[in-house]
Amino acid sequence: MRYRTIPNTDLSLSEIGFGCGGNAGLMVRGARVEQIRVIARALDHGVNYFDLAPDYGEGQAETNLGIALKEIGHRPLLNSKVEIRECDLGDIGQHVVNSTEASLSRLGVDYIDILQIHNGPITPPPSLQGRDYKQLSTEDYLRPGGAVEGIARLREAGKVRAAGFICRGDDATDVKLLLETGIFSLINVPYTLLNPTAGMPKPADLQVQPNYGNVITHAMSKGIGTAIYSPLAGGYLTDETIAGEQHPLARNKDLQAAAAKRLRMIAREFSFLKDELSDSLAKAAFRFVLGHPGVTTVLGGFSSLEQLDELALVSDMPPLPEDKVNRLKTLWSSNFATLS
Repeated sequence: MRYRTIPNTDLSLSEIGFGCGGNAGLMVRGARVEQIRVIARALDHGVNYFDLAPDYGEGQAETNLGIALKEIGHRPLLNSKVEIRECDLGDIGQHVVNSTEASLSRLGVDYIDILQIHNGPITPPPSLQGRDYKQLSTEDYLRPGGAVEGIARLREAGKVRAAGFICRGDDATDVKLLLETGIFSLINVPYTLLNPTAGMPKPADLQVQPNYGNVITHAMSKGIGTAIYSPLAGGYLTDETIAGEQHPLARNKDLQAAAAKRLRMIAREFSFLKDELSDSLAKAAFRFVLGHPGVTTVLGGFSSLEQLDELALVSDMPPLPEDKVNRLKTLWSSNFATLS
């Protein structure tokens, strides 16, 4: 396993991180014995970074990871998040503190290494309703009593070492504004073969939504790290999904719907990336992501020991060769014209 340091910090993250989100299923719906087995193997592989959030199984992922790490007797680098909803807008700073305290309790630790706001920044203010937390106004990040104030209180108390937030797309202007503050060290953003716009300017004819505005490159220029979530595009960039299969722990997905069928067709177009090193589409997808110098870690949403063993090996592989990258650029620039 290789490691990449978040600039301006002493945090060195494994190139392959462990994503504990509900999409993969293991840390929310898996059996306790299997959770412990897979986490122990991840640590043996050199994985030292675990990405969590209270929203993953309504706190269940944090609880399960805390139990597993206590059983194993190891303390890796931990990330968790805060979801800010409509009911929290009156005192966001206090909610950030309260939510983090609850995460610490579930994990059974005194501090977390990185705390991120799970809402992506946006202007003008979004219309938050009910349980929605996808976005938060940039003003609500920065105003008195806002998210940044809550983060500052936690850092002063020694309960958080570094901070960050999530990029949701079509938000590059606001992302860059927050990065200019010097407060944040790590952003989370998707960067995939299906939508590479987080790591490059969008090709003019590529029809993808949302546009992530090349924020990885901008973050790198500011000395800020990037963690890539959903590198397999929700599982579409796998040989299993192309074949119409799905892991039993993963969230249900209608693979026969029209949009899903097209995504599977596009995913097949990337089969040329497989070679003697990347003998699966998933490995090739991870190699593509790690080829960007601004990427700090790629978060694998592991549903099984076999997936972990497969993808942990990618850290030792070189980036995709130039001829294959050029072929990718042709596919993007043509908006996958071969499927027309």
